[in-house]
Amino acid sequence: MDQARLAAAVQEGIISREQADRLAAFLASDEQPRFSFVHVLYYLGGMIAVGAMSLFMTLAWNKLSGWGGFATAICYMVLFVALTHWFLEQKRLWIPAGIMATLAVVTVPLAIFSAQMALGHWDASKPFRHYHQFIDGRWIMMEFGTLIAGVVLLGRYRFPFMLMPIAVTLWYMSMDLVPFLFGDWRDWEIRKWVSLWFGLATVLVAFWVDVRSRASRDYAFWLYIFGVMTFWGGLSAMRSDSELGKFLYCMINVGMILTGAVLGRRVFAVFGGLGVAIYLGHLSQKVFKDSLLFPFALTAIGLAVIWAGVLWQRHEARWSARLRALLPAALRELLETRAVR
Repeated sequence: MDQARLAAAVQEGIISREQADRLAAFLASDEQPRFSFVHVLYYLGGMIAVGAMSLFMTLAWNKLSGWGGFATAICYMVLFVALTHWFLEQKRLWIPAGIMATLAVVTVPLAIFSAQMALGHWDASKPFRHYHQFIDGRWIMMEFGTLIAGVVLLGRYRFPFMLMPIAVTLWYMSMDLVPFLFGDWRDWEIRKWVSLWFGLATVLVAFWVDVRSRASRDYAFWLYIFGVMTFWGGLSAMRSDSELGKFLYCMINVGMILTGAVLGRRVFAVFGGLGVAIYLGHLSQKVFKDSLLFPFALTAIGLAVIWAGVLWQRHEARWSARLRALLPAALRELLETRAVR
């Protein structure tokens, strides 16, 4: 419902001006990102600004000196918070307000980096963009600061897009913890296990957030993406000399696909599908390299899976109702309210 139709309803005496304003605010608060031209502009501009504050930050920033850069970053932060209030309170534009709040979070590591440089923690020739390019245990303080500030701002504004920099920071932390705790980032075995368990913990947090916010906006989206990516990356980096280990890897990925189907989260299915494809590639290149029957057997398996899908679609309502009846009420409500993403 656009403003013109609301104004026409007020003019006809159907609703009052106050009711029209309240209705417009309610409809705007439920605004969902979609692939429209104006939303593309919103997010394109937002991502350009995020890149300017992170990936594309040049060495020239250091010319501001440590405290100069810190003061500038704080000014940026104050500006973004002020714009968040302006878009939210004055314009009733929730998506631009969420992008501004996200930019405020993105600015936090830049402010901490500048303060650390002023205190002699970083060399003047160290560009900030290395934070997004290289593993270093010294980034941990910036990551902790970003998480704390992000959680505080999220508690105030509650925009789902704000979870993006928080999820990215958790991903970075999963890599920087090894050199921070053990002093050597080249210890690949430890890094694999840290990545796997850190990613699994992030997925569990995402699931908890998903259950808690099941009746409102989708706050778990970015946590699921980077949690699954971290877990799957650590899992896939592990090597096993036994076929049993490789088969277990495939089964875990099959489980991810099923999890994605149950929770309605495509990210599980995407990475799980990649894992299954990797395992099938191993079978075709190593185990059944010279087997004539392997492609025929694999085709039969594929057709069987398709037929299972046909049967599921035919009886989905009845089977789903029976399975969901076995679940806790909160999880059952989550599955019923969340559409497939």
